Amino acid sequence: MSGRIAQAWGLLPEYLAWHVLLSASALVLGLLISLPLAVAASRSARLRWPVLAFAGLIQTIPSLALLALFYPLLLALSALSQKVFGHGFSALGFLPSLLALTLYSMLPILRTGTAGILGVDPAVREAADGVGMTPRQRLFQVELPLAMPVIMAGVRTAAVWTIGAATLSTPVGQTSLGNYIFAGLQTENWVFVLFGCAASAALAMSVDQLLGLIETGAARRKRGLMVAGAALLVVGVLAALTPLAALGKPSSYVVGAKNFSEQYILAEVMAERLERAGAHVSRKEDLGSAVAYRALAAGELDVYIDYSGTLWTNVLKREDNPGRAQVLAELTTELKKRDGVVVLGSLGFENAYAFAMRADRAKALGIVSLADLARQAPRLTLGSDLEFLSRPEWKAVDAAYGFNFKTERSFQPTFMYRALSGGEADVISAFSSDGRISADKLVVLTDPRGALPPYDAVILISPKRAGDERLLAALKPLIGSISVEAMRAANYSVDRDQGKASPAEAARALQP
Repeated sequence: MSGRIAQAWGLLPEYLAWHVLLSASALVLGLLISLPLAVAASRSARLRWPVLAFAGLIQTIPSLALLALFYPLLLALSALSQKVFGHGFSALGFLPSLLALTLYSMLPILRTGTAGILGVDPAVREAADGVGMTPRQRLFQVELPLAMPVIMAGVRTAAVWTIGAATLSTPVGQTSLGNYIFAGLQTENWVFVLFGCAASAALAMSVDQLLGLIETGAARRKRGLMVAGAALLVVGVLAALTPLAALGKPSSYVVGAKNFSEQYILAEVMAERLERAGAHVSRKEDLGSAVAYRALAAGELDVYIDYSGTLWTNVLKREDNPGRAQVLAELTTELKKRDGVVVLGSLGFENAYAFAMRADRAKALGIVSLADLARQAPRLTLGSDLEFLSRPEWKAVDAAYGFNFKTERSFQPTFMYRALSGGEADVISAFSSDGRISADKLVVLTDPRGALPPYDAVILISPKRAGDERLLAALKPLIGSISVEAMRAANYSVDRDQGKASPAEAARALQP
């Protein structure tokens, strides 16, 4: 326990710095956009409804979905910019997170700003006009100062929303306090989960109280209180950002990982080898499959590990299954030709999608294969990870066997195994290299019709690093060096209930 707490504290300066930078930037940008719109909306009834309706509509979109939607849009714009101007920009991480959070911050500021200005006593406006004030003078010297307490209430709400939503930026590659939560949920490291939640809550409460000083000063017409609150806020932000000054080291490599334990471990294996070679390495974890590959092809990641079946079906859109050797050969050729991505080689094990059941349940129902499962499916509940039911592999296997499950439920991978052991699911879309298959005494159902492709773990290199000899020399010894038994043991050391290892500790056992 103490080791995990120490590890969490060690990561806090970097995670907090990025979280503060992202949240503060989004809030400032939201203010710069929302306040002029609030003024315009208070002046025009025709403009007021569409502006407020648009801001309200943004709030109906789940924040994680909005973050994810910005990534492909920015990626396309970056490619267009590269083609037209010869320069692209980073579409992963900070920029999509900033844009999404800016939109999320606007509604409370717009509403309170509009209401505050409209709420100024008409007699006060008439008095301002009577002494010869211009509309601009009336706005800045009368209306905005009187509306400031109401506006600040909206800013406080926007700040709390933005700081909370920023934890969801991790899946699009932005470091934040959400890294604790996403990694902790996957590995059942509840110290990390609680630490991330507590840090985010403490940050939100601290910012809210400092903004509250400014609001109180505005309500009581005490300029000194407003200045003190603003000064403390600025000092706090600058102090939180100081760790970022040490992160700009040259010649850094970006190692990517998806959102499950095996990916964390393998990312650490590669990162350690690069660090031994004298390179500085940063990690982008908890990425979705589509985001990870697009980021690599665009040069946002330098290297990550994917699986041949995922690339075959999701990237190349292939539905046939010509066998392991041919799949790997065609992937190597087609990804290089199409995207410039280098398939360095297979690590030596396969992590395939595999349907698994508790041994006692499978025996009682007489289920050995997917064909047997199809006959029993109308009585059973399927549990899958968050991606599987929307992937081509599911469509292929469903078409091959004609499943008609009573219920289909999606879980975060760790909780998917919990659902199977607890009876909430009868069969799950497991992963063949997962140590919990043996530990939980699960049986993997055979696939007699070959509907699922092979899933060899392969190292992918981005086009911009294709000729990087230091990178290639550091990673080539990993090719063919990891057996499925070794990978299962490493995975289980991280996923087991007691005596968990960290991904970095598990990675050391896999080094050749």
